[in-house]
Amino acid sequence: MSDFFSTLLDEFPQVRAGLWVTIEATVLGALFALLLSFVLGLAAGSRLLLVRGVSRTVVEFFRGTSLYIQLFWLYYAMPQLTGYELSPLLCGVVAFGLNYGAYGSEIVRGAINSVPRAQYEAAVALNMTPLHRMRKVILPQAWVQMIPSFTNLLIQLLKCTPLLWLISVADLMTVIQQIRDRTGETLVAYLSLLAVYFVLAYALTLLMNLLERSAKRRLGLHTGAGNLLKSRSAEPATTAGGAR
Repeated sequence: MSDFFSTLLDEFPQVRAGLWVTIEATVLGALFALLLSFVLGLAAGSRLLLVRGVSRTVVEFFRGTSLYIQLFWLYYAMPQLTGYELSPLLCGVVAFGLNYGAYGSEIVRGAINSVPRAQYEAAVALNMTPLHRMRKVILPQAWVQMIPSFTNLLIQLLKCTPLLWLISVADLMTVIQQIRDRTGETLVAYLSLLAVYFVLAYALTLLMNLLERSAKRRLGLHTGAGNLLKSRSAEPATTAGGAR
């Protein structure tokens, strides 16, 4: 055990760099997934059959294929097919974004559909344009309902980042694996990884809880200070109109 921690201290710059790569992959992958979630989720509600069909095809493809295979395809197969090679980290970000964006699109579609019909009718009665009523009336209410499910997806994305070591990305998993190989301290190495990922996941949960609290306040919903420390389940929040 002492060998592992002494080596860990000696290699601290590499460990810090690996931790940063893990955080970077999580944040960039989450941002890409969030963008794709709204694009595909909103397209799923389009009146145009072609737009809905394209959205459904993309969602089902990336939900129905393995993230592991998607990652390997982008890193190994795509350069042979297109002649264009992405950096290993960018491959990971794109794979995470495509996979979790497909799942996130269903969250967006479901949350928008759950907004009471009366809210749509009131916005139309106020002579709002479709874009204006979506931005000012529908999305603020739907966003509150999306956050708990997005929190779950974000934690899942974080937990998938160790896959990056399979394509030679020097993330936290790669660095700890190298230290483990040098010291032979398997138990301590993987317990340390468990602890670090738990801390990261809990920090992300607190941030998302803070975001949810802020979104509820904008709708005039009651929020307690203790809510920040509670885990979230994907339950619909009460809307400003009082419906669930």
